[in-house]
Amino acid sequence: MQSVVITGASTGIGWATAKLLLGRGFRVFGSVRKQADADRLKAEFGANFIPLLFDVTDEAAVLAAAREVRAALNGETLTGLVNNAGIAVAGPVLELSADEFRRQMDVNVIGPIIATQAFGPLLGSDPSLKGPKGRIVMISSVAGRNGNPMSAAYSASKHAIEGLSESLRREMMLFGIDVIIVAPGAVKTPIWSKAEEVDISGYQNSPYLPALERVRKFTRHLSEIGLPPEKIAEAIADALTSASPKVRYQITPDPMRHLITGLLPKRTVDRIIAKRLGLTPPA
Repeated sequence: MQSVVITGASTGIGWATAKLLLGRGFRVFGSVRKQADADRLKAEFGANFIPLLFDVTDEAAVLAAAREVRAALNGETLTGLVNNAGIAVAGPVLELSADEFRRQMDVNVIGPIIATQAFGPLLGSDPSLKGPKGRIVMISSVAGRNGNPMSAAYSASKHAIEGLSESLRREMMLFGIDVIIVAPGAVKTPIWSKAEEVDISGYQNSPYLPALERVRKFTRHLSEIGLPPEKIAEAIADALTSASPKVRYQITPDPMRHLITGLLPKRTVDRIIAKRLGLTPPA
């Protein structure tokens, strides 16, 4: 039986990917941070879903989970690791605390590094294991190639994932382990509702307050037009199973807009965004 580890499996993309792969006969090890979520998913998904209780920033807990997975594999390789767990921290660079930036980077960048170091040997870099070499799927974002105002911390974390994945893919060639990026645009997941719930009361005297309020309104719009997480799950499944997977899958509800934005001069895009969010200087 093919086995996959998915971080952040309680909701959204992680949940949808677990459901899809289970339906295709995989055994899924899914990480959650709460015992209640572990119990819920176990009851919902059945015997082939094994919850792993850890926060991706807790190295000791992740390593303990990797030992649990190794024991369950019984000498066989792991088919895939999906580094999906993540958060979105909002706020302007000039006023967002360094601690908030660290929290964003800890979860979205250091977390996948910890998970990759813990589960990577099970994919086949450990020569004692038998079976086909596994793959690593890194969940990035369209923000990994674009930086939106008021979400610099999130964009920076996804830019980091893009660079990390490029380097890792070339390093893992030594073992025959592929590394593939899946970069969604807007998706109907709790990450958007959580971003909308961010308390902006501390910015009441900030010149960025009007822009933050517009960004919050736009976030509500994204939650309405976003793709279902099942669509992203299909791309992840393809990345894990295709004989010739792409290096990077970008899935967005409005691909033409992203194409046009990518072709326009950066200064033009800057002006469009600034006008839309009220970031132009007063006359």
